[in-house]
Amino acid sequence: MSRATESIPAPVELQQGRNYAEPKRQHPLIRSLKKHWELYLLVLPPVLYLLIFKYIPMVGVQIAFKDFSVVKGIWGSPWVGLKHFEAFFESPNFWLLIKNTIGISFYSLLAGFPIPILLALALNEIRTGYFKKTVQMVTYAPHFISTVVMVSIIILMLSPHVGVVDKLFTFLGFPMTNFMGIPEYFKSIYVWSGVWQGMGYSSIIYIAALAGVDPSLYEAAKMDGASRLRKIWHIDLPTLVPVTVIMLILSLGSIMGVGFEKIYLMQNPLNTSASEVISTYVYKVGLIGANFSFSSAVGLFNSVINLILLVIVNGISRKVSQNSLW
Repeated sequence: MSRATESIPAPVELQQGRNYAEPKRQHPLIRSLKKHWELYLLVLPPVLYLLIFKYIPMVGVQIAFKDFSVVKGIWGSPWVGLKHFEAFFESPNFWLLIKNTIGISFYSLLAGFPIPILLALALNEIRTGYFKKTVQMVTYAPHFISTVVMVSIIILMLSPHVGVVDKLFTFLGFPMTNFMGIPEYFKSIYVWSGVWQGMGYSSIIYIAALAGVDPSLYEAAKMDGASRLRKIWHIDLPTLVPVTVIMLILSLGSIMGVGFEKIYLMQNPLNTSASEVISTYVYKVGLIGANFSFSSAVGLFNSVINLILLVIVNGISRKVSQNSLW
């Protein structure tokens, strides 16, 4: 056997000293791209949108630290450091803008955040399909009214002499009141009109979360004799906690970002003391006043505060409720 074994010739590759290595392994990212290329193609447009319209324009933020000149351009304008930030902090309008911005934001959050949740819980309890769909349509419809039309409705309804509200108050014996000209009424008009317009659309995400509840939980609760309030407290609300926490984080993270368009359209010389916020101030100073560097500094300050709040709230939520954005 040994002689027979010795007489068997070796493979040609070994005789010639060839060494065939194993095929090279591809990078995990390349393998993932080849395997899931349809999904990457689907996510490509939003990524390009973020890069083109959100990240690339951030290069222009540097004009907040320069005396920007249209003739010299962004790169040719002289560097002045924190000059415009100091001018904003020392401005007599600084504390008024901060107070109005935070006041309107917190008022909107306190009034507008729980109402969509309550609406979703109420709609979830409705068993009649036709009535439920009618309520949903009625509450969703105001969301699709444009801001310009919405403000026009508010002004017409509250206008003295011809407004429906003023005529009703006059009929009840109250004196004629120019609601849009009284600063104390501005925040309430802005907030509650926004709640009415957005509560139906904002409740969709909570309704979707409630739709995922296992029906056997309701059946078990019914067998145990639980009332509707007990079902809501022990089944519905725990289901909504993760979604509610995420929405609350996002809301608190944009607490300084009060919308510009509606407030600007509702402003008039009589209510400016209560309606002037950072976004309208940036528009007036930056675009109308052509002070681009100063307005960029104010806008950058606003964005940084929002980012800090978002990180802080997200960290607190992660420690307290184990739910967070990241």
